[in-house]
Amino acid sequence: MEYLQTAGLRLPRLGLGTFRMQGEACRAAVESALALGYRHIDTAEMYGNEEAIGAAIATAGIARSDLHVTTKVWNDNLAPDAIRRAFDASLKKLRLDRVDLYLVHWPAPKMNLGVMFETLLKLKEQGRTRAIGVANFNIALLKTVVEEIKAPIACNQVEYLLDQDGVAAIPKASRSESQRANLDAQHIGLDDEDKQAIAALPKDRRCVSPGFAPAWD
Repeated sequence: MEYLQTAGLRLPRLGLGTFRMQGEACRAAVESALALGYRHIDTAEMYGNEEAIGAAIATAGIARSDLHVTTKVWNDNLAPDAIRRAFDASLKKLRLDRVDLYLVHWPAPKMNLGVMFETLLKLKEQGRTRAIGVANFNIALLKTVVEEIKAPIACNQVEYLLDQDGVAAIPKASRSESQRANLDAQHIGLDDEDKQAIAALPKDRRCVSPGFAPAWD
C-alpha cells in the first residue's frame, strides 16, 4: 500500500468508499476489503452504514494503529452542539474511541465557518479525531478556511483522479474482485501521452451536484 502524509496523518492512498452500501452487504464488503489489505475505510453520517462498518472492524482483528477511518458530519448538523452530537453518534456506531479524519460532508449556505472549525478543532485537541477536513468545498470556501480562518485541514474530498501528487482515492467496490482490481491500479503506470490525454478531458463538470451544492466556479 502506498501512503501520503497530510496534517500529521499517514494516509493510505487507496481506500474503500462505502456510499450506498447498507447492512450485511456493507459489513461483508468491509470485511472483504480488510482481508485483502485495505487499511483505509471512508464512511459518513449520511450513509447510514457506520454500524455495519463498526461491526466489520470489530471482528477484523487489525490493530487500531494500522487502520485509517474517515467519517463525515452532514450539512444540517454544522452548529456546535449538532456537530458534537453527530460526532458522538458516529463514534458509538463505529465502536471506536476516535476517528482518524472527520470531515464536513458538504458546505451549508448559512454555516458559520469560524464557529464550526472552532468546534472541530476542539474535537481534534481532545484526541477524538486525529485530523479534520472538508468535502465538496469550492475554491472560494477553501480560501476562506485556509487563508482567513487558518484551519489546519487535512484534505478537501472531491471528485478527482488518483495519479496526482498528494491525492488519495476511495472508490466504492462491494465485490472482492473489484476491490482487488482497485488495489492493483496502484501498480499501473501512465506514460506522458496517457497523462496528456487525461489532462485534455473536460473538467468543468461534476457527477454529483445536488441543489444545495456551492457554485463550483
